[in-house]
Amino acid sequence: FLTFFLLCFSSSPLKEAKKMKYTPRSEGRKFIIPSFFFIIALCVLAFINEVRFDSLLSFGRCALSNVPMNNNSSSETPLLSSSGGDEIRILIGILTLPDQYPRRHFLRMIYGTQVVPDGVKVDVKFVFCNLTKEDQKVLVALEIMRYDDIIILTCNENMNKGKTYTYFSSLPDLFNETDAPNPPYHYVMKADDDTYIRLESLVASLRPLPREDLYYGYVIPCPSMDPFVHYMSGMGYLVSWDIAVWLKDSEIPKKHLEGPEDKVFGDWIREGRRGKNRFNAKWSMYNFPEPPTRCTHELWPDTIAVHLLKNQEKWIRTLNYFNVTSNLKPSKLYHIP
Repeated sequence: FLTFFLLCFSSSPLKEAKKMKYTPRSEGRKFIIPSFFFIIALCVLAFINEVRFDSLLSFGRCALSNVPMNNNSSSETPLLSSSGGDEIRILIGILTLPDQYPRRHFLRMIYGTQVVPDGVKVDVKFVFCNLTKEDQKVLVALEIMRYDDIIILTCNENMNKGKTYTYFSSLPDLFNETDAPNPPYHYVMKADDDTYIRLESLVASLRPLPREDLYYGYVIPCPSMDPFVHYMSGMGYLVSWDIAVWLKDSEIPKKHLEGPEDKVFGDWIREGRRGKNRFNAKWSMYNFPEPPTRCTHELWPDTIAVHLLKNQEKWIRTLNYFNVTSNLKPSKLYHIP
């Protein structure tokens, strides 16, 4: 405003006006009109500069508002490297069993109807160990031919005896194509097949976070809010690609494979001094509200994931709450009240 005031009321145009006062009328007209437009041009220029300055201030405020804040009481300080750019590539591996055909088909609908922002790639894969039955070899092969969303690991089927390690440590070799982006995924996630993940909310929570040395999820035990002391729940935890590469090459996990898989994973991260960047997604990730425990609360809009959807009733209640069929197009072919 000061610049605007000085330019608009500078002494030079005023002096010119005083001079013109004493010249003949014909000569004065020659100077009045150019001086008028000169003053207008100065005022417009000053106004443009003011707008630019305000825009720069607004941009700075927006940029600072996206910096993730660390509210943890831990003495360790996460690295605050920028995630940069709008492009995000995420792999979600849902650990399940070969015979869970109906569950896989159901989850394909759940994730196949969700929309993610432009520039975001979210691949959902179903992960299990070696096939052991003749019918599995036929039916799973048909699934792969139709959907191409299955990863079969070289392991014996198990929950807490190394399947999670095999999943993460296999990823660098499974996705090492030379013509693929590097890294092929910025983040890789392990999720249970009774967890409902809202992809758009997940992506929004990841945008301001670092893409290296990241460990993300719901801190266990339930009362804890400190991811630097405890570990992330097996409902769904996520790490940056470099941690998957580290798991493949490190000897630490190989010496400690058995036990509750989410706790064991947290032990590896702690012993290997990984996960300098940690993000506690509580309470946007939580267990289904019934039965109520210290890990549950009511469904609410600010949700990334809901866990323990053990039956169809709980799934339907959850999907109804988030109104997942709101985009159903009207048609003469069906009528759904």
